[in-house]
Amino acid sequence: MGLCRKAIVAAPAFCANHGRVMMDPIANRNRIAALLDERQPGHSLPQAFYTDPDIFAFDLEAIYARSWLIAGFEVELPKHNSTLSLMIGNWPVLITRDRSGTLRAFHNSCRHRGAQLCAPGRGSGIRVTCPYHRWVYELSGGLVHAARMPDDFDKSAHGLKPIHLEAMAGVIYICMAETPPDFAPFRTAFEPLLAPHDLRNAKVAFESVLVDRANWKLVMENGRECYHCPGSHPELSKSFPVEASKHFDYGDDAHRVAAFNARLADAGLGVGPVEGPWWQAARFPLNEGNISMTMDGRHASAKLMCAAADGDIGSLRWALEPHSFCHATADFTFMFSALPIGPQETHVVAKWLVHKDAVEGVDYTIDGLSELLTRTNLQDRELAENNQRGINARGYTPGPYSPDAEALVLRFVDWYCTTARAYLAEGETAVRKFAHVG
Repeated sequence: MGLCRKAIVAAPAFCANHGRVMMDPIANRNRIAALLDERQPGHSLPQAFYTDPDIFAFDLEAIYARSWLIAGFEVELPKHNSTLSLMIGNWPVLITRDRSGTLRAFHNSCRHRGAQLCAPGRGSGIRVTCPYHRWVYELSGGLVHAARMPDDFDKSAHGLKPIHLEAMAGVIYICMAETPPDFAPFRTAFEPLLAPHDLRNAKVAFESVLVDRANWKLVMENGRECYHCPGSHPELSKSFPVEASKHFDYGDDAHRVAAFNARLADAGLGVGPVEGPWWQAARFPLNEGNISMTMDGRHASAKLMCAAADGDIGSLRWALEPHSFCHATADFTFMFSALPIGPQETHVVAKWLVHKDAVEGVDYTIDGLSELLTRTNLQDRELAENNQRGINARGYTPGPYSPDAEALVLRFVDWYCTTARAYLAEGETAVRKFAHVG
């Protein structure tokens, strides 16, 4: 029987309240609602949203448990009988490709006494065996062996609990909500833009995990704007259009953008922008003389993922609330995912994908592929941690966002507030219904 292999890089154990006694749930709901009401339109959030353990625990339930999240890529489960395990907050998740090739997602918890089945990482094998009492599951989720259980024990009633999964153009998305947000509009609008990048014929060439000592919302606010880029990312600014706003609105440089859009249309590539309540995507040109997001602006891999327009196709950026953004250039695809660990700790998971036939040391090098965006992530870590230290100050007061430079930050924070209010409203409805029944 196959066992899950341990990840090269695994997130440490997580504690939602770090040993703190949590506030009464109803009192916490009322407090969060009051804080949301306190926020001024167009401004950052009150301090507690970035510092408080009770609100952090709320975020996991109200935001991360109810949103579509990028879990990885189909090529991370390259063959039948493959597994991919990861942590979302303190929730272990197991993704499988079963013997029929079907992708599935489950809560990574044995139906016996709840032990975690697989450590974070990738694995293979026709079945998964619990390391505690050796219960055995098919990769389709069914329980097939449970030793020393009574004759009337019903194995069919003790399969792994499923999680919603959608695979689109080579990317795997999961949602732990009982009723997830509608995925179809995202698929319809975005899949034609991403499909030419051929991610089903890619491989993960490099991945990293950075620990940011900052609240996940600060990490994501930083990742939703380039207001800070000219002064903080000198390397990135060489290739990336750091003065652009919202969906890469170039203002006076509109003629160059129109020429770029026309050239890509002739090559059969869509541009966008397209967006929905929790996602957005657009293809945009890089700075003049640059064809990739690398230190020298050249392709990092000689074996291209998308060879249209001679590989000069700018970058296709797509972003999901609450946790991610990705860039797909002609030569590679980059993923950024912010996973909450504690009120002031976030793990930034980054992955670089290249064509599956690209040979390291021949077609690309890890340094050439990853140096620019690794430097950028490290610089962003310093910014987010410094932001957190300032917000911890007794004198912190929420400030106004720039409607031009921080349009996507404002979009993110407004989405957060709307989603939090919806969760609170559902809870209030349930409380009232319970009181009426009683």
